[in-house]
Amino acid sequence: MRKTFRGVLAGAVLMGTVGATGGAAGTAVAAEQIPAIPGTAAISGTSAGDAAAADIKDRILAIKGMTLIEEKPYAGYRYFVLNYTQPIDHRHPERGTFQQRLSLLHKDVSRPTVFYTSGYGLSTNPGRAEPTALVDGNQVSMEYRYFTPSRPAPADWSKLDIKQAADDQHRVFTALKSIYSKKWLATGGSKGGMTATYYERFHPRDMDGVVGYVAPNDVRNDEDSAYDRFFSTVSTKECRDRLNNLQREALVRRTPLLARAKAQAEKNGSTFKTIGSVEKGFENTVLDFVWGFWQYSSEKECGDVPVAKTATDDEIFHYLDAKSGFGSASDQDLAGYTPYYFQAGTQLGAPQYKYPHLKGLMKWGPEYFQSRVYVPRDIPMKWDGGSAMRDVDRWVRSNARQMMYVYGQNDPWGSERFAPAAGARNDNHVYTVPGANHGARISGLPASQQAAAVAQVLKWAGVASTAVQSDPAKAKRLTAYDAKLDKAEVNGELELRP
Repeated sequence: MRKTFRGVLAGAVLMGTVGATGGAAGTAVAAEQIPAIPGTAAISGTSAGDAAAADIKDRILAIKGMTLIEEKPYAGYRYFVLNYTQPIDHRHPERGTFQQRLSLLHKDVSRPTVFYTSGYGLSTNPGRAEPTALVDGNQVSMEYRYFTPSRPAPADWSKLDIKQAADDQHRVFTALKSIYSKKWLATGGSKGGMTATYYERFHPRDMDGVVGYVAPNDVRNDEDSAYDRFFSTVSTKECRDRLNNLQREALVRRTPLLARAKAQAEKNGSTFKTIGSVEKGFENTVLDFVWGFWQYSSEKECGDVPVAKTATDDEIFHYLDAKSGFGSASDQDLAGYTPYYFQAGTQLGAPQYKYPHLKGLMKWGPEYFQSRVYVPRDIPMKWDGGSAMRDVDRWVRSNARQMMYVYGQNDPWGSERFAPAAGARNDNHVYTVPGANHGARISGLPASQQAAAVAQVLKWAGVASTAVQSDPAKAKRLTAYDAKLDKAEVNGELELRP
């Protein structure tokens, strides 16, 4: 798998991982010590009425296995960062547990709840996913298993798969549902949108709707011609040529640019043992450049791309560094994303596309830069043959209900996308935001489509007014914009992951 499968914007979408107190534990415990499914939210020794009147923090911490890391104040909300005890293996819960981080942005138990997943680490600062802002709801955010610190110690990597992660999410939902009894929606962007989809596939009765953003769907890992078509048709020929020419020029000038990359690595203390060498890291970054441009930039920026033949070495180096990051293949950078690369090489798959304009200039080429290269060699990996993704794709095409996907027109990750079951009774929807990159959102759709999508989300959440139900054109988000809560969940690190 190409490193470029590194872009499922982790965030769009990745809310950056922020350290918090509370480490992972992997000690074996007796089965009766593991929170049963479902976890109860009632406070022991109180009536249902008393529990409803109790402080929300007390109600949450009354759930067996739930502990508080910290509470942060935010106007109009209560915000908690939590740990929840999860089985390492849901099939054999008696074999040990670990602590999984969650956050809870509490609005009111009378409001719907949005279950947000990035597919990566957890931000410990308050934030709202777009559906949360639309429905004026609560938001539960979950750190994906095996991202630090939500990792068993020692880590049995064979227990990192999409079913185990979906079961993590199901247990969290079940534990909180008795407190937050109104409608629930699942959402996430990029790998988070994939995560929301896998959750729905394995637990289709939990959620009342799913909104997945820019979610790749690599059904056949050995057939990636859709990406070649994307790069040969996106934007204008002038823009494509300008990007390709600069990428080619970077390899033509390998010697002076590599010297700059080495100097930067030495200054930053970066090492490249995992990928093999700083030379391999350099080529890896150059190969990712055009993908990185389209993932994070727009065609409006084509005029800013340096002209290959007249640009100085420094101009080329700094532009590529800004778009794809010469430190992105370092050991220090890769370490935080080992769980992603592991999954990419065992179940998820990744894009593999062609570089005809770089023929004769690559020393290693895309054949070398597969997911195994980004994972320490002491972690065993085995590709599942594509069975997991084929299963999910079949289910989405045949059984999906009340699912919405939002893609960006100029986002390479949308080249292979989900196609949920058609038909009015299935109530599924797919939107493409014109000119958008990996940060595509409902808010970027043309007015009529935006209103229709918002109306659908409000309906699934049980908060659509009578007026909206009769005329979707009247649909609007139910909250005012908040610059801190609603900041773009875009991965600011130059990592081309989903």
